[in-house]
Amino acid sequence: MRRMDFKMERPGQVKVGDVVTITEGVLPSNYYYIINPAVAMSGNIPFRDRLQSKSGTVISVEENTRGYYVIVEFEEEEV
Repeated sequence: MRRMDFKMERPGQVKVGDVVTITEGVLPSNYYYIINPAVAMSGNIPFRDRLQSKSGTVISVEENTRGYYVIVEFEEEEV
């Protein structure tokens, strides 16, 4: 299992237990991931840590002084 944090701008877009799909974006030296349909975005992820799964389950939605964060758990296949 792998967990990843996503920044969400508004509350109520997803809830714990939701299965979400992920879109991968590519930058010159990193990947980034978006929960569809543009609900939340990950930070930049180095090429060596590329996400293999395209869907995951929301395990937590947290609010702090910087905003709302969604934690998604993915089932990663071992190579």
